[in-house]
Amino acid sequence: MRDYVTWFFALLGTFFVLYILLPLAVIVTKQLLDLEMLINALHDDLVIEALKNSLLTSTATMLISLFFGVPLGYVLARKDFKGKSFVQAVVDVPIVIPHSVVGIMLLTTFSSRILDSYLGIIMAMLFVSAPFTINAARDGFLAVDEKLEHVARTLGASKLKAFFTVSVPIAMPSILSGAIMTWARAISEVGAILIIAYYPKTAQVLVMEYFNNYGLRASRPISVILVLLSLSIFVVLRWFVGRSKNA
Repeated sequence: MRDYVTWFFALLGTFFVLYILLPLAVIVTKQLLDLEMLINALHDDLVIEALKNSLLTSTATMLISLFFGVPLGYVLARKDFKGKSFVQAVVDVPIVIPHSVVGIMLLTTFSSRILDSYLGIIMAMLFVSAPFTINAARDGFLAVDEKLEHVARTLGASKLKAFFTVSVPIAMPSILSGAIMTWARAISEVGAILIIAYYPKTAQVLVMEYFNNYGLRASRPISVILVLLSLSIFVVLRWFVGRSKNA
C-alpha cells in the first residue's frame, strides 16, 4: 500500500526546498554569465580582506559561544532552580529583538569601547547567535541519561571528568549542530554590525555598501562569493556532524 501521506507531505515540503534553491541558482547563474565582475571581485583587496574579517569574527564568535554556552546548556538541562524559566527566556530574547536594536543596545551599553573594532563585531555576532549553541547543548544534555554520569562517579570519576568523558561525547552531535548554526548566524549578521562597527569591514557590510553606492551588478559578485564560501563550509561541517552521529 502506497504511503500517500508521506508523498503529500514531501510535495508540500518541496515548495520550501525550491523556494530556497531558486534564488541561489539564479544569482550564481547570472554571475557566471558575468565572469568579468566576479574575477574583478576576486582580485579586489578590499573584498578579500572583508571575507577574511567575516570568517575570523564568525569563527571567534562560535568558539566563545561554545566556551560559555555549553556549560550553561548543561546547567539548564540538569538543574531545576528558581528563575530557570527567566534564564531560558533571557537566552531566547536575542532571537526576537530586531538586530538594529541589538546594535543600539550594545553601543549604548559599551560606548566607544566597541565602536569600529573587531571586538564590537564579535560582540554583535555573539549576542544574536549564542542562543543556538546554548539551546542545542541543553537539548543534547537532556538526551543523555543522567544515570550514566552517576555510574561514572561510582567508578571514581570526578563530576568534571564524568562531564567530559560521558556527557559531552554523547551530546556532541547536538553541540556541534548548535555550533554550526551559531557560526552561520554570526556570518550572516548585518544590522547590528552596521551600527556598531562599520570598520573593520566585513563582507556582509561590504555587500550593502557596494549595493548602495554602485548598484546590483557591483554587489552581486561579493554576494555570490560569500554564499558559495559559506555554503561550502556549512556542508563540510554538516558532513562532519553526520559522521559523528554514525560513529
